[in-house]
Amino acid sequence: MATTRFVDVQALSGLVQALGTSRFLEALADTIREDFLRWPEFDKSARLASHSALGVIELMPVSNGQRYAFKYVNGHPGNTAHGLPTVMAFGVLAEVQTGLPVLLSELTLTTALRTAAMSALAAQAVARPGSRRMALIGNGAQSEFQALAFHALLGIDELRIYDIDAQAMDKLERNLAAWPALRVRRAASVTEAVRGADIVSTLTARKARATIVTPEMLEPGMHLNAIGGDCPGKTELHAEVLRAARVFVEYEPQTRIEGEIQQMAADFPVVELWRVLAGAEAGRQSEDQVTVFDSVGFALEDYSALRLIHALALQHGAGQDIALVPSAGDPKNLFRLTRPRAG
Repeated sequence: MATTRFVDVQALSGLVQALGTSRFLEALADTIREDFLRWPEFDKSARLASHSALGVIELMPVSNGQRYAFKYVNGHPGNTAHGLPTVMAFGVLAEVQTGLPVLLSELTLTTALRTAAMSALAAQAVARPGSRRMALIGNGAQSEFQALAFHALLGIDELRIYDIDAQAMDKLERNLAAWPALRVRRAASVTEAVRGADIVSTLTARKARATIVTPEMLEPGMHLNAIGGDCPGKTELHAEVLRAARVFVEYEPQTRIEGEIQQMAADFPVVELWRVLAGAEAGRQSEDQVTVFDSVGFALEDYSALRLIHALALQHGAGQDIALVPSAGDPKNLFRLTRPRAG
């Protein structure tokens, strides 16, 4: 009987707790790296987005010769006022040979984890070696994951935080108190937070053409991890920041539409990160060069996350097998399922 492994929020939470958040992030970053090194094998496309005045709903597909994956995800900045997350998601991993979905998984918590793992993986590739101080602008649902990923994968040990919502900063400080080796300092402004930072991560939610980081805030050798600008009409960096930097992206056709570089001309130069990971192109070119990872989130990262979750769920017995598709009986007689069972 063909079944689908179902991993809900509780099951995924159990997997993360079993490994530990830092170890899970490290495993996820390793899995993403493995798949990015197989970049040419994948059939890729920009995600399909349905925009409204209040947010966006997107489908993100990707496949290779063995597995197909997609993610359903939304982005509604006003959701927190209604007791809902800004981002909610689920995903499917299926066999290409048969089309059988082998995994149906929550991806809301997973998206925060994979975004953090991807950010840290990019910084490993292009940030200045020895970076230890990071500014974290925007302290919402993804902020703890970003902090822990950079702490675990790059050795960041000082975090300067800023959010227009003081309660968000309170929440972040409380949640990171269990990691005493990561010192958290509150800042009174974006300018104060980024001053002296090796790495600046921006993860704000408002759907607007914002300029969170401006040219005068840049310092030699700084790396900017811009993840909040992820749909048309939404940015975080001043255009002159991009002009002053070497810019790295995930999948260029998608980032041109949704990323920070939507502000720039179509021929504005960028480097797809997979080429740096594969050694096909240089990352950072000098100690003083400013670098930007213009991250919008790409389907291959979710493929990696689903692949890891499926393996861990089977290894740890997490989740449950469900009959998502009919399998018992004559596959040509689907009508049988509408008739009462005998006896």
